[in-house]
Amino acid sequence: MKKPELLVTPTSVSHIDELAEAGADAIIVGEQRYGLRLAGEFSRADVAAAVEAAHRHGMNVYVAMNAIFHNDKVDELADYVAFVAGVGADAIVFGDPAVLLTVRETAPHMKLHWSTETTATNWYTCNYWGRKGAKRAVLARELNMDAILEIKAHAEVEIEVQVHGMTCMYQSKRSLIGNYFEYQGKVMEIERKKYEKGMFLYDKERDYKYPIFEDENGTHIMSPNDLCIIDELGDMIDAGIDSFKIDGILHEPHYITEVTKLYRRAIDVCADDRERYEREKDDLLAAVEALQPPHRRMDTGFFFKETIY
Repeated sequence: MKKPELLVTPTSVSHIDELAEAGADAIIVGEQRYGLRLAGEFSRADVAAAVEAAHRHGMNVYVAMNAIFHNDKVDELADYVAFVAGVGADAIVFGDPAVLLTVRETAPHMKLHWSTETTATNWYTCNYWGRKGAKRAVLARELNMDAILEIKAHAEVEIEVQVHGMTCMYQSKRSLIGNYFEYQGKVMEIERKKYEKGMFLYDKERDYKYPIFEDENGTHIMSPNDLCIIDELGDMIDAGIDSFKIDGILHEPHYITEVTKLYRRAIDVCADDRERYEREKDDLLAAVEALQPPHRRMDTGFFFKETIY
């Protein structure tokens, strides 16, 4: 049975060796100037080193260029695309059509993964971008299992699904945190470091803590819970989903590595011995729960929610 690729987000170049040993098949890297919500900041030198390290382990490397590009950055894209192609990355992840057009002109051989966070919700749209040059569509996190399986059944491109980690609930290009403190009359410099883990919006009524951070792309508000479906992989593996993603943003490297090991185990057992997977999946889920930080609950996201038309 075909096994889906296990795609993971490293926090640094040194983290890549650990993820390879843990069983990752591919990684996604990049810098916040061009990519959205990555687990680590990778300069050009880091991207080149990441490609070398990953290829040494037989892993693919995807470079994130999925930010929204205003006119002030469009002229930079050709140079960055040429750099990514030059270091031998395996694909570029994009959402803005400006990247697609730039790749056509600068590196037409480069594979493209279409990822707009929220609009990959049906097979027709995925296939549309496939006809424009994308080899893969990254599905929206708001889809349930039935919708995912229907898309895969009709897709002419590879399909990637997030199976673990937090989800972005809201993004604004504005510096909302800095503006808030300025409105409060507080002289406080908000460091534009996306990896600051100590800032939350607290919903007292629901007792939810929403991680929030600011970076070059604006303000990001993340989900209060981590998605985890390590015990519900069977239907998607049967359907031939091409890639499972573990998103490690705002988590420690050790956590990402250990979760990768558990998903590697789950994927292998599920594909090779379904009865054994059914026996072990509760233990796998318990092992993930044991790794969770105290303030991070887990749920199944939208996978088993009913679609209302």
